[in-house]
Amino acid sequence: MPNGNGRNPDDDSIRERSRRVLFICNKTSGKAAEAKDEAVAHLSRHEHIMLTIADCPDRSRLSDFIIDQKKSCDLVVLGGGDGTINAAARGLIAAQVPLGIIPLGTANDLARTLGIPEDLQQATDIIANGIERRIDLGEINGIPFFNVASIGLSTDLAMQLSSGIKKRFGKIGYVFAAISSMFRARSFHATIESQAGTVDVRTFQIAVGNGLFYGGGMAIEQNAKIDDGTLDLYSLELGGAWKLALVAPSLRTGDHQAVPEIRAESGTCFKVRTRRRRPINADGEILARTPAEFRILPRAIAVMTAVDAPGITGADGAAV
Repeated sequence: MPNGNGRNPDDDSIRERSRRVLFICNKTSGKAAEAKDEAVAHLSRHEHIMLTIADCPDRSRLSDFIIDQKKSCDLVVLGGGDGTINAAARGLIAAQVPLGIIPLGTANDLARTLGIPEDLQQATDIIANGIERRIDLGEINGIPFFNVASIGLSTDLAMQLSSGIKKRFGKIGYVFAAISSMFRARSFHATIESQAGTVDVRTFQIAVGNGLFYGGGMAIEQNAKIDDGTLDLYSLELGGAWKLALVAPSLRTGDHQAVPEIRAESGTCFKVRTRRRRPINADGEILARTPAEFRILPRAIAVMTAVDAPGITGADGAAV
């Protein structure tokens, strides 16, 4: 109802708590084509959100675009998968604008870590009314990542998973590619340097995780958190490729202590050298090559999360 000045107090209240939201959607992500309009409709239901919509620039320009827009928004919402969010990492660090996620990719592992469901209404409700928390990022040779960076099996998997396969088969495409990678698997020599010392190994994969989930719901380490200030490394030092099927349950749950042939340790920095240069898969994209230095970037950015996010320390409703 208008006051003596002819203004409605409710309008003043909305302006005071309004949030300028920049929604950037990757139209090439798995579900983006049909989901963008629905996500916009859900976001628009919240009166305190002042929405601006932009199509996702190509990967190489996304971070710069976010930096350019930092003074015109209070929150960047990305509609896409883990690869889209990874492409924005540098820009989010530089701009220091909080991140909201609408998971439209195939694996959506960061969203899973943060407790963000694939249901669009629930995801947008978290953007509007969730908890803003600061999280860590990992860094591989100066390139930031959210979930995991790895050498070996998952790199072959990433190379097989073209965007066409992801669109056509969705999550089942990961299963097909994983089975193919297991049959093609070859071990390699590597040297791992950590706070615990230096060791030479023969391994099928070395993975270094920042978050909890990767690879469509696998856990990097069963107790990992994306805000605990540490990285979690595992190395698959198996006697033969046939054993990959035997350790698959442990890889799924992150219970590496149950398998003696899986080396596991935590730390803030790891260095890995290989006899020949090998590609490194980070958040589903080939972004670097060995030799590799992995570092933690503690509390690097703010994100909107669910109250009970599984990959957040003490996710009980209190903001961190």
